[in-house]
Amino acid sequence: MKKPTQRNITVVTGTRAEYGLLKSIMSAIGGHPRLRLQVVVTGMHLLKKFGLTVAEVERDGWPIQARVPMQNGRDDRLEHAAALARGIEGLAEAFARARTDIVVVLGDRLEALAGALAAVTSGKALAHIHGGDVAPGDFDDAYRHSITKLAHVHLAATRAAARRIVRMGEPPERVHVVGAPGLDRLCELMHEARFESDDRSDSDALIVQHPVGRAAAREQRTMAAILRAVGAEGLTPLVLYPNSDAGHSGIVAAIDSARRRGGIRVLRSMARDEYLRALMAARVLVGNSSSGIIEAAAAGTPAVNVGTRQNGRQTTGRAIVHCGESYVSIRSALSAALRKRVVAGAATPYGDGRAGRRIARILAGVRLSRGLLHKKLAYS
Repeated sequence: MKKPTQRNITVVTGTRAEYGLLKSIMSAIGGHPRLRLQVVVTGMHLLKKFGLTVAEVERDGWPIQARVPMQNGRDDRLEHAAALARGIEGLAEAFARARTDIVVVLGDRLEALAGALAAVTSGKALAHIHGGDVAPGDFDDAYRHSITKLAHVHLAATRAAARRIVRMGEPPERVHVVGAPGLDRLCELMHEARFESDDRSDSDALIVQHPVGRAAAREQRTMAAILRAVGAEGLTPLVLYPNSDAGHSGIVAAIDSARRRGGIRVLRSMARDEYLRALMAARVLVGNSSSGIIEAAAAGTPAVNVGTRQNGRQTTGRAIVHCGESYVSIRSALSAALRKRVVAGAATPYGDGRAGRRIARILAGVRLSRGLLHKKLAYS
């Protein structure tokens, strides 16, 4: 019997967080008979400052097609622009060498935008995961919606996001509701017999706070307020480093100051399974990460969402307490969150934990043609 022709699917990963979300998709692509997985690593993965997380990709055994340096770690707006230029050039060259059929990017990061621009300008089909979400961040919405307008295949996490993509003028037949891939591995872990509810710590707060593009001093004040409020509640914090967006040096400064005083654990990065187990074991997640909106409720962990970074994102039940950035506001929200009783495994608008398999099927079935690369936009 003739072996089916395989398509080269190139997945672009630029950060530890987005890599964790992509792993189930990469596994499903790698296991599909019609698809050949290729991985291009860029962005924060290649920076020692943020944990040099390319090592995690290597340990997991994925076929790394190329490493494309972008950022140099400086907290500087001009450097972000230069990083985008480096990324577009390097990624386009990597796609050409890999004979890529479809490029896959996720979310709203600078690395995803570089991958999207490199794909479409070099004539490759582009599939975008998590388009149609709303979360202002720094340039998050602008980057995300720009990628949506470039993409040829849309893999939306929720029905609301899919409707938003269509309202942006994208042809409905190109838009697929697949769920949030961040739930895939979480659902598997929750069903593993070795995780028991009495593993939950009585004193842990998981803190994940990212910059929103402001001055470093402003970001430092917010992070210091978070750490102070968590300490005042008698919680032992586990703190993750922020992403590399503008203002990150302020958050790092607040973390370093608290670490010198003692009583906190700080990690530059965590493997996805380690992070998800920490999330399930924590009494509360604090910060402005999207995992507080998408994964925390499913994990049975209440979340304190600090500031405006996730404004507009579809929320999950009553597991989330929103607050401002002052110490008083964060302390009040923490107190409210710790009184909540959140049931793990509750239904959410983000799907059922099978996004990876759905995405692989779609990538295998989409017709690769000139028509795919030339969209007819229909605004309504």
